[in-house]
Formats: sequence, C-alpha cells, structure tokens
Amino acid sequence: MLTIKQISQLAHVTPRTLRYYDQIGLLPPEDIGENGYRYYSDASLLKLQQILFYRELDMPLEQIKEIMGRENFDLQEALEDHKDQLRKRIDRLQKLITTVEQTLKYIKGEEEMNKKVLFDAFNDEEQEKMEKEALQMYDPETVKESNRKWKNYTTAEKQKIGEEGNAVYQGFVDAMSKGPDSQEAQACVQRWRDHMNYFWTPNTDQLIGLADLYNDDPRFKKNFDKVHPDLAQFVREAVTIYVNKLA
Repeated sequence: MLTIKQISQLAHVTPRTLRYYDQIGLLPPEDIGENGYRYYSDASLLKLQQILFYRELDMPLEQIKEIMGRENFDLQEALEDHKDQLRKRIDRLQKLITTVEQTLKYIKGEEEMNKKVLFDAFNDEEQEKMEKEALQMYDPETVKESNRKWKNYTTAEKQKIGEEGNAVYQGFVDAMSKGPDSQEAQACVQRWRDHMNYFWTPNTDQLIGLADLYNDDPRFKKNFDKVHPDLAQFVREAVTIYVNKLA
C-alpha cells in the first residue's frame, strides 16, 4: 500500500489533487488508517493513470468519473484508445514540424512553395477538435464509434475528406455576400451536414450546438477568423435558418 505522499511522487501530482479526487469520489483510497492517512493500492495507481490520460484529452472530471464508473468499463480497451490518441498527436506534431521546415525554406528563398503546402498540417484540425468537444458534449459511445470510423479511412481518404471540409467552409465565405438565407448559403449548410457523415450524424439540435460552438469557443472562433472574421457568425445564421426551415 502507498501513502498519499508516495503516490503523489510517483504520479507527479500534488497531494491536494489526490485529496480532491477523493472528495469528489473519483479516486478514493483503498484504506484510511487510524491515523487518518490515506493508503492506495496498485489498482489505484492504474486508475490514477487512466484519469491522467483522460485529462490529457481535456475531459472534465465529472465525465471521467461517469465513464470509469461504468460496469462495462474495460481497462485494456481504454489503454488502446489512449495509445491511438497519442499516436495521432505524434503524427500531428510531425506534420507541423514538416510544415514549419518547408515554410522556413520558402521564406529563405531556398525553394518555391505551393501555397497549399502552408496549410497541409491543418487538414485534420477540424476533426481533432470535433472529437475533443464531442467527448464533452455528446455520448462517449457515439464518439468512440466516430473515432473507429475515422481510423478505418485510408490516408488518401482522410486527405480527401480534409480537402472537402476546406471547400465547404470556402463555400460559406463565397456565399456571404448573398446572405445566410440565400440558396447558395443554404446549399453550403447541406454540404456541411453531409460532410459530418464522414464522422457522425448529428441531429438538428446538435447542428445548432456545433454552430454555436464555432462562435462561443475561443479556440474554434480563432480558427474560423483565420479564414474570415465573420465566417463563424455567418455559419451560425445560415444553420439556424436551415434548421428552422426543417421544423
């Protein structure tokens, strides 16, 4: 059995954090001695590792507690999922490094560059963000199925999906001058909704939720602003009109 100080040193988390995890029922100690000391087992270490992995995915503590408290929670499956997520991060960082290197060569005049190359590392950004937000907003089982679906695509298919996604948002920009209720803008919403089917199939309420997320979450808003400062708001207005027409 390990004391709270020992497990704190092993896991590089503060005793205060461990006491808080105990307080909210996320990681209670295996035993509490007569002296009031908390004691943790090897099983507690594995559970803490899972918590830290989920925190790396920016998942709220309450949702971690709900997932890990399920009767069908499978530790091995969870570790496989974590491994896949880490590999994705490695791949993404490598893409960013390659893009930086290519851009530096272009700036230094060492080689010509196709403008598209400047943004090659960002093709999967929408999908990665969507997965993180979906983990917080929607049923985790739905997200798992979406992740499995994405992993089954070939590299060429993923590239095509990314290019289609970029084209969808460029279509919104092209339609802005005609208004969110225009035929062109509404066609963009339909293409956007169809594009979602590569990952999952949101209902109309979730379409509105995603459009709101693009505006209300600074991370999404910053990404949309790079394309056009009014894009996020235009998408929300167009999506709202689209959903209202369906109703």
